[in-house]
Parts: sequence; C-alpha cells; structure tokens
Amino acid sequence: MASKAPQNNIDEQNLHVGKVKSKAVGIPGIMHAMAISLEQMGPVRTAQTLLKINQKDGFDCPGCAWPEEEKRHAAEFCENGAKAVAEEATRRRVPPSFFAEHSVASLLWRDDYWLGQQGRLTDPMFLADGAEHYAPVSWDFALDLLASALLGLADPNEAIFYTSGRTSNEAAFVYQLLVRGLGTNNLPDCSNMCHESSGSALTETIGIGKGSVSLADIHNAELIIIAGQNPGTNHPRMLSALEKAKQNGAAIVSVNPLPEAGLMNFENPQTPRGLVGGGTALTDDFLQIRLGGDQALFQGLGKFLLEEHRRPGGTWEGRVLDTPFIEAYTTGLHECLDQLAAVSWDEIVLATGLELEQIHATGRRLLESKATVVCWAMGLTQHKHSVATLRDVVNLLLLQGNIGKPGAGVCPVRGHSNVQGDRTMGIFERMPAAFHDALDAEFRFASPRAHGYDTVAAIGAMRDGAARVFVGMGGNFARATPDTSVTEAALRKLDLTVQISTKLNRSHLVTGRQALILPTLGRTERDTQSGGDQRVTVEDSMSAVHASRGRLAPASASLMSEVAIVCALAARLFTGDDGGARPGAPVADWDAMAADYGRVRAHIAAVVPGFGGFEEKIAKPAGFILPHGPRDGRTFDTPSGKAVFTANPLEYPKVPAGRLLLQTLRSHDQYNTTIYGKDDRYRGIYGGRRVVLVNAADLATLGIADGAMVDLVSEWTDGVDRRAPGFRAVAYSTPVGCAAAYYPETNVLVPLDSTADVSGTPTSKSVVIRLEPAAG
Repeated sequence: MASKAPQNNIDEQNLHVGKVKSKAVGIPGIMHAMAISLEQMGPVRTAQTLLKINQKDGFDCPGCAWPEEEKRHAAEFCENGAKAVAEEATRRRVPPSFFAEHSVASLLWRDDYWLGQQGRLTDPMFLADGAEHYAPVSWDFALDLLASALLGLADPNEAIFYTSGRTSNEAAFVYQLLVRGLGTNNLPDCSNMCHESSGSALTETIGIGKGSVSLADIHNAELIIIAGQNPGTNHPRMLSALEKAKQNGAAIVSVNPLPEAGLMNFENPQTPRGLVGGGTALTDDFLQIRLGGDQALFQGLGKFLLEEHRRPGGTWEGRVLDTPFIEAYTTGLHECLDQLAAVSWDEIVLATGLELEQIHATGRRLLESKATVVCWAMGLTQHKHSVATLRDVVNLLLLQGNIGKPGAGVCPVRGHSNVQGDRTMGIFERMPAAFHDALDAEFRFASPRAHGYDTVAAIGAMRDGAARVFVGMGGNFARATPDTSVTEAALRKLDLTVQISTKLNRSHLVTGRQALILPTLGRTERDTQSGGDQRVTVEDSMSAVHASRGRLAPASASLMSEVAIVCALAARLFTGDDGGARPGAPVADWDAMAADYGRVRAHIAAVVPGFGGFEEKIAKPAGFILPHGPRDGRTFDTPSGKAVFTANPLEYPKVPAGRLLLQTLRSHDQYNTTIYGKDDRYRGIYGGRRVVLVNAADLATLGIADGAMVDLVSEWTDGVDRRAPGFRAVAYSTPVGCAAAYYPETNVLVPLDSTADVSGTPTSKSVVIRLEPAAG
C-alpha cells in the first residue's frame, strides 16, 4: 500500500545543514528512489512501473530529455526519474470530494510540496465566477465552455496557449494546429524560460537550434567542457555517459559557480565499482566561475588558441586553427578574431573570477584535444548576455573544426522529456515560413503569420488587459514564471483560465474569473481510444524520436488524453453546421485523429521535415534520428550556407557594493516546479528549502552570521523592491559576490522585464539582491 499524503506544509523550523557531498548516486540514490516509489506507489506498482521506464516496449520517462543507449539496462532510470514516475503513478487521488472539502482560498496557503503530494486529479472541475470551491462538471460542459469563450473573443490574439515539455509530439502537433486554426501564434512554452537562448544562438550560427552530438560523440570525445550544468540532480543518466567517456580517456572540465557532487564523482549503482569501489572521478579541472562570467571564459579560451596559433616559434604556431574547415565551411572569422585579440586578459580574469593559469590550463587541454564537446544548461542560458555567450561557445568550437566530426560538437542538455520535440512540432510563437507553408498545404487553410507572444510577453499581455483566456497544456505556469506577484496578478485579470493537468499545483488556484481543471492521462498510463490502444512519441536532446506506450490503468475512468482533449475542443471550434470545416478553418478529421494517433503522425510526416515514414520508423525498437545538417554533413541552413563566426562585445554582471548576484536553482528533491521532498542531500540541506547559499567572506563583510534569518530583496532598474522573506543564510562554497537559492520560492525576485537579449529568456541566474534581517 502507498502511504497517505502529508497533512502539513514543510516546516522550515526543522531545516538543518549537514555535510556537503562529494559523490553522487551510489547506494543512497537507490535507497532514496525506492523509498519515494514505495511511498507513492506501493511495492507491486513500483515493480510494474520502474522496470518499464525507458524500455523499448515501455514508456519514456516524464523527467529529463537525456537519450537512451541502444542496449538498455533492466533498470534504465535514475533516482530523479524514479521520483518523476512515482509522482505520476501514485495511488493518491484528488477527487471532487477533495475540492468540496478545501476552498481555493484555503489551498492558496499550502506550499508546492503539499499540493503536489495530494495525488492525481480525477475529474473535470469548474470554478464559477465568485465561487469558493471547484465543482465537478462533465467533459461536454467543460469543453463547451472553453469553446464558447474562445469563439467569443473579439480577437483570437486575446487567447494564450501555454505548453509544458511533457506534452507528446502528437498532442503538441494537434495543439498548435488548433491554435493556428483559431488565428493566433500565441504559443509560449517552457523553452522560452530555459533553452530559448540556446536555440537563438545555434540557429544564427549553425542553422539549427538543436545540439549536434550523439551519445557516441560523448563517449568518444577527448575533451568535454560542462558549463552551467548540474547533471547529478538535473540529468543523472548523463553521468553514465560521462563515466564511459572517462573510461575511454576523455578529460572533463567542469565550469560552475557551485562544486556539485555529480560533477565530481559518480558511484554508478549498476556496477560493482559504483557500489563498493569508490566510484569514478569525473572532473579533471573544476573552474569555479562567477555568475555571468562564462562569456569571458569562452572568449578567453578562444583568445588563448589564437595567441598560440600566432606565437612565433611556438609549439603550436600555425597549427591550432582548423584552416581547411574554416575556409570551406565558415564565414565571419576575421571579425571574430579581431574581437578576441582586442579583449584584455585583465578583464577576462575580472569577469570570471578565475586565475589566469586556470584558463590557460583549459586552453592547453583544447590544444591537445582532437575532438571537443561543450555541454551546457541553464547556467549559461538565463543571463542578459546568454545568446552572446553561446555564440562564443560556437566560436570556440568552430576554431578547431569541432562541429560535424566524431566526438565533437554542441550539447545543450534539455531539461524536460519532450521540450525539444514540442518545438519540432510547431510549439513556437515564431515558426519559420516553411513550416507555415507546409501546414497550410496539408490542412487547406491560411495560418496566421504575425508572431505571437512568448512567455514573458504573454504575462505582459495578461497584465495589460490584452488577453482574456489562458490555456495551459501541462506545467505549472504560475510557479514556473518570473516575477511571481506580477504573474499571479496578471492571471487573475483573465476571464477564463484552463489547466490540462495530471497533478494539483498552484496554477489551479491562481485563476481568472472562471477556471477549469481538465485532468489528463500521464505517460505511464494506457491510452485506449476507439481505435484501440495508442502510443505517442517523444524527441530527446539528441534528436532521437521513439515511441512511448503506457501500461498502467488510468488513475480515473474520467481522464482524457491530451490528444483527445485537443481534438474534441477543435471539433467544437472548427466544425460547421453541415459537419464540414467552417470557412477559413483547417480541414481535418478531428474525431479520426483522436481515435487513431497514427493519423496525427501521417499529418506530421507531411508537414515536418525528417518524419517521412513516421509510422514505420517508430515500429523499430529504438526509433530514429532526425536529420541534422551540421552533424550529418557539415551543411548549415544559414543565409550564407556556412557556419557563422560572430564578434560579440564582452559582457558580464556588475554588482554594486553590498549587493550579491543570485542564481535560482533546483534542489535534489525537485524537478522543475515539482517538489518531491524536503532535502537537498548533495548540498547538505535537510528538512527545508528556504536557504540562501552565500560565500562566508560575503557574510562576514555584510555582518550576517552563518545561520541568520534574512529576507532577500532584489533590485532592478524599475526601483521596485521584490522580496522573498524568511531565508536562512548558509555559508557555502560559491564565488565571492555570488549567492544561490531554490526556485520557485525565489521566482518572485526575478523582474519580468529582465530578459536575455534576443531570446527573451528571464535572467534567473543574474538577480541582484541585498540581504536584510528577516522581518519579525
């Protein structure tokens, strides 16, 4: 039997600080994964689910987007993947009686942990205007209400359609078709808040906004630079790939403000060495960089290579740059080299907080490497200058020809299981004209071409009264987004908010005048439609597409799949009185697509490049790899047809005296906004979450004792004090002037208008704060 849901919020009075770990996973990881699985699912269901995660005949983990090996282990999951599955496959339920017992106002006092732990939603629920409680309604009532609200808009751009990275390819495709059929491109998604900077920089420089490496490239790289990433918590299965790379002789350089356990040593629970032999040391060199100093580092590494290439009589004179590759496949070199020559070493050292010799030592590793991979995540993408930083990552790789050859390339590590696939399917407010042309031809309508709102712009539109309806396809919009007070006030201005969800979260409580909760199937559950049992597909971080088929009975007989929900809504929106498509609407058989997802995949094959023969390809156990020009043949879909070197002025945060630069991050017992537990054991934090990690020297300078209670107050150009109260200051190994604290609790500190240039990503890793004694 699974245990009952907790009755209370996290009691921060129980928070205590222990020893920081220097190794990841091992026996503690196994024990923790099993404890949560048994707590949520019980022993029989635990066995049924865990042995099907990421298997060729099973379901794709709803956690991160790290790819699978061709040869799978019997237990092909990590600790946090097991937690994600346990949360979805839990035996706990949130039926209509729960909402009858709990008013919305009372639930607003509950924390994210308590809300998520209550279990699976079971029935469509409606919050009427002025009501204090959600009430159960039929699916027909819910979908008719939503269709009426959408058809009643004065302008389709008054509707906003958000997407979470959990959504399957099939659901994402019909969802974007519905949205564009309605007449808008308002398709903000979670990628806007994470890897949008990656897509912006990569599309500009190599012609495609996806990583260029495979697992084999990771395994066979000679040098791997991991920057702004904590794989031990956020992508634990990546550690196995890094271990194999180390066994093959790779050097690993980790670049991060915090010394994370997963970057240091991996105790692989699937090997004797991992269980009892001390594990595998992963990082050869750890560069503890200042927040926002990564562009300076990559420019410094490029500058080092250039100087060695030009050094008269030097060992590497004329041999550092891959001149044949550069001449054949790139443009813009000279402007880039001029920028590298002009930037000063003094400024590079100041911006990074590193010793000059540390940068030179990494430069020497680059000289020796014939195949280099650079991996990164949010630590590089959530700054004002993130796109420029990632352009400089590409510059560094292009200098040595490290794009489109074995063991080399760019590796943005995506954080949600199908966030990359959703973008491929058209979940983007600015899809290219070729996609629109193909969509229009397939469905015989004219899709809108004006760009829609991204996530930040969508919040602004709601705040300013330009939007009236919000639909969330998964996720927890109210907690994932920046500037919490502004975002929640904006949502409350709407006429109708709709959440398509598996679990209870705060977005169900921060509502418009009316609200709907539409409960949906999870990845682990059997999806049976009138055409039989269905499978869906997902795309991982390395452009591999494969099928996923849930095996568990649905949590409730009242659940609908995401595909079925979208198709049922679309039929209401686009079907005329004669049974055909309304004038101007996409011509599609929505009922047939809901009955048989193979029909959706046939449409995808006709619209999206690389999906020809879709149904046959996913019949193969491992699926298929999408085409990638730079990787497959050094072809670059840029205006020049070549990879683009760029010249980027050096930027880095400049923090006033007496202030700190804050990064928001996850704890180990957390996945995005889902809080699995109360601990962050690798960082030595137990029993609570409201901590701010600060260098001991900064605490001394500020006159704050280790363990003191403080409020975090952010400072921005608008002069507004944004406050996160009641945090415990913890002396920690972080660069002087830098601090760290968990989101979503600290999202309130991130100003809505503080975004990355070009990409519009919130700057959640560059928040200027001051510490004040906690009020009361």
